[in-house]
Amino acid sequence: MDTEIVLGLGGTVDYEIDWDESRLDELIRWYGIQPSELSRQLPIESERDLLRTLAAFIADGVGGERFVASSDIVEQFAARFERRITLGGTCVRAAIALDRLGVPSTVHLVSIDDHVRRLLPASVSVICSAAHDSTDPHLIVQYPAGASLRVGDQLYRARHPNRIIYTNDPPNRSLVISPELPSAVATAALFLVSGFNTIQSEAVLEARLDSVVEAIGTIPETGLVVYEDAGYHLPEYTEPVRRRLLGAVDLWSMNEDELQHYLGRTVDLLDAEDVRWALVDVRRAFPGPALVVHTRHWSAVQAPDAGRWAAAVQGGITMASTRYLHGDDWSDADYRATGLLPRQKDAVTLADALHADAGDELLVVPAFELRTDTPTTIGLGDSFAGGLIEALSRETRL
Repeated sequence: MDTEIVLGLGGTVDYEIDWDESRLDELIRWYGIQPSELSRQLPIESERDLLRTLAAFIADGVGGERFVASSDIVEQFAARFERRITLGGTCVRAAIALDRLGVPSTVHLVSIDDHVRRLLPASVSVICSAAHDSTDPHLIVQYPAGASLRVGDQLYRARHPNRIIYTNDPPNRSLVISPELPSAVATAALFLVSGFNTIQSEAVLEARLDSVVEAIGTIPETGLVVYEDAGYHLPEYTEPVRRRLLGAVDLWSMNEDELQHYLGRTVDLLDAEDVRWALVDVRRAFPGPALVVHTRHWSAVQAPDAGRWAAAVQGGITMASTRYLHGDDWSDADYRATGLLPRQKDAVTLADALHADAGDELLVVPAFELRTDTPTTIGLGDSFAGGLIEALSRETRL
């Protein structure tokens, strides 16, 4: 009998646009945007505001997720570029990754339309809280290493590839939980939780946390609950989520951007001392469940029995790396080939240094050396979650 996997809490329809520096430079000139106007944090109430934040992300060399005042802004901007319509959201991308390896799952959605029906794999069962169809696309701008934008007399160039997400998605902001979720979790071996990050009402957040904690309470004693963190539109809402879920989940997973948000500082991901103190400090903030931090150079797990999670972390690294190399077009053979790639030498050195005096409570797994002219930076964290869940499901089936 296959292990039952439940993945929540909401999916998206994504507009992935092709990076086009000449078009972006043209738009920046047309709007007369100057370097002093760039900010990643300003409210996005127009296409001009969106461009100001986009250029700021490039200037800072980071990715992130931002709320826009209207889906019309997303539609206006996306219409200027070549685009692909895909499915997103942590639970959906994880389900798609599982499907590629022949593992069925059930996803909890808060919205649905014909794009979802057309693109979701047949192996994925759906629980949906929506009373009617709706489409509120997420705009995803993916940029490669070396991407540049000219703003006034300044040229900004990104050292690493990354992606920025822009969204106005009422169903995911409301995140209505289906009454079917507790009964699905009651027969599950694995339950993945993610999706609180777009909520913008404290009352809604508390009500949804109540519903999800109730669902978690139905999982069998041998079941595992995994929480995949995200970039919150209202950063202060990370605290109630942390407070309510720390004692309810078995594993808490976050990426390097989320790590640095919680720490309130930048971390040099290849400096052993900087990483050591970053992991010590974030563990103080997240005691209890196994804590996973996944980055482009390494993934680390902190737990009394950190080695127990080694295969799961390796599964996450392999899945995310496969997506980075092949995008949506990959096979089981590609996944196996990725797992044979050499490790990043600097990451191996860092892992050895951290393991030297860490004991059994820390495991650092170096990332693969990945080389491609067409990297995919969209959905890597979602794919990591899918790979982690798939590896855990294999252990459960043994």
